Amino acid sequence: MFTGLKSVIYPSNDLAIDKAFWEKVTGVKPYYDEPYYVGFSVNGSELGLDPNATQEGLTYPVSYWHVKDTKEASDSLIAVGVKVHSELKDVGGLMMGTFEDRSGNIFGIIDNPHA
Repeated sequence: MFTGLKSVIYPSNDLAIDKAFWEKVTGVKPYYDEPYYVGFSVNGSELGLDPNATQEGLTYPVSYWHVKDTKEASDSLIAVGVKVHSELKDVGGLMMGTFEDRSGNIFGIIDNPHA
């Protein structure tokens, strides 16, 4: 079901400060830079900054596993007892959602048709 880790999304309380930090750390400028999300492509992986993450109850980075079909993957996860943390949603043409494992860890799935 999982084809590899695709993204790590960090909550951000200050996009300008966090963006400058990650530019220095990675040596990469963001390819996507909006008030609601900043995205860096680092050797084929996504490093994202999300100022709305805390509103969704996220206070730490979330790793997103790439899947071919988010609906199918979501159904499979639910079938083995994983709880839905945030429903699947379309974010700029990418389908993604988050889940909670039995230990309370939050992880995500993402279907990127461009990847």
